[in-house]
Amino acid sequence: MTDNPNSGAIETRQVTIDGQLLQVAVRHGAGCGPPLLLFNGIGANWELAKPFLEALTSTTAIIFDVPGVGGSPRSLLPYRPSTLARLGAGLVAELGYAEIDVAGVSWGGGIAQQFAHQYPKLCRRLVLAATAPGFTMVPASPSVLWKMATPRRYTDKDYMKRIAADIYGGAFRNDPSLIGRHAAAMRGTRNLGYLYQLLALSGWTSLPWLWSLPQPTLVLMGRDDPLVPPINGRILAGLIPNAELRMIDDGHLFIVTLPGETAALIEAFLADTSRQVEPSSPLSRLAGWVGGLVSTFAGRRDNQAQQEANHDGKTNRENRLRPASHRR
Repeated sequence: MTDNPNSGAIETRQVTIDGQLLQVAVRHGAGCGPPLLLFNGIGANWELAKPFLEALTSTTAIIFDVPGVGGSPRSLLPYRPSTLARLGAGLVAELGYAEIDVAGVSWGGGIAQQFAHQYPKLCRRLVLAATAPGFTMVPASPSVLWKMATPRRYTDKDYMKRIAADIYGGAFRNDPSLIGRHAAAMRGTRNLGYLYQLLALSGWTSLPWLWSLPQPTLVLMGRDDPLVPPINGRILAGLIPNAELRMIDDGHLFIVTLPGETAALIEAFLADTSRQVEPSSPLSRLAGWVGGLVSTFAGRRDNQAQQEANHDGKTNRENRLRPASHRR
């Protein structure tokens, strides 16, 4: 540990990277490990992650509002995940760090995957929370996706209170006070900025190169997540060579509703010295990717076959119990 008088404090500032002004928040930690760069969810200003930042015990964390959200003005043109990864890398360099850990929540998980792929030497470890491999994900139900199509929940707090349980699940189903506190922290989302975020991940997928990610990776998924079904976490953990999956008994926003537990899991993973980069040849990584893909979907097929077998067995038993005159 280092003696940091600012440990636990959250400092905000504005930083210009490649001509783009960014609203940045830095949570100062007392630890000596690399800082954690956090990419937030779609439409989410950095303050929505404040409960998680405050729950960290030793880790320095960096988060910024993407252009068009919160305190960061909108960019002139739409952007791609590679652009946000470049802004993140530029911010890290501006703050004076040569190595970082990276985390992404929901929409931000896609940006985190892109960052790890784009800057493998800069990114030491990767944390993916409530996220998926892009447009190739197993989707939510149409009713949930429709509620996510516009930023209305960020601009109309009463609307957010009505739909939060449907889109976030977990603790939001039972604790109305959580919805109120979450809504109170929302600010600064603009319609065009939200549209740019939607466009950023349109057509984007990490499936072709997940097998090549060298970083030890922690995948966290909520068991009751209506927005990103947990099967997406199994796909990520199955295809990233050095990944582990942890299921959390909550919904989509467990990073907000269970900040202490989530922070503890992440900090334990980041501090685990037994988790090292496992070097492998491109051929062996490709084989692992194919094997992970087969096992992931074979498991789903086996479960379906078992359910069908159970159904057929039940039907046969019912037929045997019927009088002969009623059998067809």
